Amino acid sequence: MSTTSQVASQRIADVLAARILDGTLAPGSRIKQDQLADELSTSRIPVREALRILETRGLVTLRANSGAWVMSLSLPDLEMSYEIRERIEPLLLADSIPRLTDEHVARMRELQAEIVANDDVERFLVLDREFHEVSYAGSEATHLAGMVRGLWDTTQPYRRAFVRQAGTQESWVIAAEHDLILDAVARRDVDIATRMLTVHIRRTRLALLEHPEVIEQSMAPAGGAPQSVESAASSRGR
Repeated sequence: MSTTSQVASQRIADVLAARILDGTLAPGSRIKQDQLADELSTSRIPVREALRILETRGLVTLRANSGAWVMSLSLPDLEMSYEIRERIEPLLLADSIPRLTDEHVARMRELQAEIVANDDVERFLVLDREFHEVSYAGSEATHLAGMVRGLWDTTQPYRRAFVRQAGTQESWVIAAEHDLILDAVARRDVDIATRMLTVHIRRTRLALLEHPEVIEQSMAPAGGAPQSVESAASSRGR
């Protein structure tokens, strides 16, 4: 593949990934390649390659004779994703803490202050993710960090639905847990920080299991009419 084609494919992959992560394309949405190619003024070749890129990221499923669909998780899939996070994110944090700078900690404090003052779900998802990413910034385990980013990506639609449903009480608990993690990170206390992070992820996992309806709430409309790329684009224009 030429460099130009690679750039085009990555651009399309970035567009689609953004739509999936911001909720424009829900889990189970069909991605119609012809419509996407027309919308982005390109051929189907870079579109197909972009879909393969997103398949490796776990954001898209390619089905023979059926096409491309936004990845959707079952409740057992979601539980497994969180159990994996419980195990690997504390490892990433433990590797990161010794190399975190005072600037990293200051940025975490800024993000936490904004999280506490915020009441918008979409903004919370951005701030919450950055809070944890900054806490991992000192790690040199790039492969492990990539795994964590992938798990965050594939579970984001379900976190969105859960936070919307849980409301103020959940926001308060998350903020309190962040405070405890931040305090331990600031003191460079690896043991307490990793223990609190494990509890933070586990509590969310258990809460999700108590609300399996978030799976349905996150999915594209039922009845054989999933949201396509074309309808998603139209809805953003309204």
